[in-house]
Amino acid sequence: MPASPDKLQDILGHSFADKALLNQALRHASTTAQRTDSNERLEFLGDRVLGIVMAQILYLQFPNEEEGELARRFAGLTSRDAVARVADTINLMDYAHTQVVDPETLARAHASVVSDTMEAILGALYLDGGLDYAQAFIQKHWAPLVSEDLSPPKDAKTALQEWAQARVLGLPVYKIVLRDGPDHAPTFTIRVTVKDHAPQEGRGASRRGAEQEAASTLLAELEKLI
Repeated sequence: MPASPDKLQDILGHSFADKALLNQALRHASTTAQRTDSNERLEFLGDRVLGIVMAQILYLQFPNEEEGELARRFAGLTSRDAVARVADTINLMDYAHTQVVDPETLARAHASVVSDTMEAILGALYLDGGLDYAQAFIQKHWAPLVSEDLSPPKDAKTALQEWAQARVLGLPVYKIVLRDGPDHAPTFTIRVTVKDHAPQEGRGASRRGAEQEAASTLLAELEKLI
């Protein structure tokens, strides 16, 4: 049984006028027959709210960085892993309504489900209280991530692409080799190949996450050759 959302409102810094909106933000699609009753539409909105707020934060905090550097920071701070980290700091899944599944499936899907729920909460905050409340929450809870690394981060796929291009090996090629698990919480296995080097695989609850893991694994192998 999920915890009462009353405590969550204290954490969010906003008392919802429309409690149904908060409840919907906490409702995963696996628990509803009608997907529009789930948090997916709020997730769509919250993703855009996070984007505009984070873009402004980075624009103001790093005035000497070029567009490409800001873009890399933005990609890292709005990634599924970053959003999931923030959600975990407030124990968001204690309040969420999800279908009961076996522990292994839940563990694989955790980052995907918790990040989607966090984005839905941001969408609900925006609709119920306006941009100021959503912005205040993002500024507070993303601040440790923004200051965690003052050098512009580079995700594994970008790093692998730059490594390959610097050696005139062409672009890395990603291919789905397996998609398993239930429809609401699939797991992807991705194989990445760079010319003249052995391919590597990665797994994740999303295609993007699996590609990043595959790229990271291949980069680690390539570093052994240097």
